[in-house]
Amino acid sequence: MPLPRDNAMPGEIITVKTRAESRREYLQVILPVTALVLLAAAIVVFRGAGRWLVHEDPLRQADVIVVLSGSMPARAEEAARILQAGYAPDVWVTRPESPSELSQMGIQYVGEEEYSRQVLIHEGVQQAAIRVLPDPSIDTEQEIDEISLQMRLEDLHTAIVVTSPEHTRRVKTLWSKLVGKDPAIIVRGAPQDGFDADRWWSNTRDAFSVVREMMGLTNAWFGLPVRPHSS
Repeated sequence: MPLPRDNAMPGEIITVKTRAESRREYLQVILPVTALVLLAAAIVVFRGAGRWLVHEDPLRQADVIVVLSGSMPARAEEAARILQAGYAPDVWVTRPESPSELSQMGIQYVGEEEYSRQVLIHEGVQQAAIRVLPDPSIDTEQEIDEISLQMRLEDLHTAIVVTSPEHTRRVKTLWSKLVGKDPAIIVRGAPQDGFDADRWWSNTRDAFSVVREMMGLTNAWFGLPVRPHSS
């Protein structure tokens, strides 16, 4: 507000700002700056989401290699490469649940596990080294239950689990939550999958994968309240 000053020249008036006016001017500066900082942070997090999801372990000797369902033929191809490099003697393939409607119609369903088995053979893996796990799984959680059960039954302690790169962090998170440290896993992402971690938003497949993985991780962090839908 304008006030006269004691030592002011005749007719001179100075302006004294109230506390409310000073606060308003401060907010007019700080709010846009804060918004820009938050926007920059959001962009960094958004762009880095794909790279953050990729969380692999170094390869080392293991008792068995396990191919998770999905992303054919990339995961089976990578499992064959790892076996031929001498890291484990055998490959297990998980079995996805088949549609019950087809069996009710009398239609034989050829599951993904059969194609993964054929890919392994094509890549040079001996049939005797391949085993399809007996019980079907709806999702990654059930795959982990089946793998850990079979490992304990056979007194195996380390498995190399092959999946897609963006799926690696969720596999590690679920294994830690559901199984623990023994048996242990070495998680590897199949580079043949083609996931673009640096530009995942540029195509629908990778974008959908990132969204799915983020939702799956959130479900795991909150104790798996969302259960799989059974066919």
